[in-house]
Amino acid sequence: MPDLEGHPSPEEMALGAVFAALADPNRRRVVRELCRAPEAVERTCASFGLDVTKSTLTHHFRVLREAGLVRQVDYGNSRKVSLRRAELEHRFPGLLALVARDS
Repeated sequence: MPDLEGHPSPEEMALGAVFAALADPNRRRVVRELCRAPEAVERTCASFGLDVTKSTLTHHFRVLREAGLVRQVDYGNSRKVSLRRAELEHRFPGLLALVARDS
């Protein structure tokens, strides 16, 4: 069962949901940028510069969170996102390397 913020446990991460999340080029761009960043980097959702409305941005990050690709933490007036790198590498070995190489 996902935690209170909607993050699935590694055992609950489904390959179909991960592929569906990565099918969108904006979401794939977010994951690719996080893959290429240092391991513990946290960024705001707006820092990715996606050319979408605020509601669409919220939707994209919800899909990424619910698939298990990212962890979102609420810091009061901002929300930060980070890649669930170790959990994803354990659950789906090599997937992040493929996403990072995508251009």
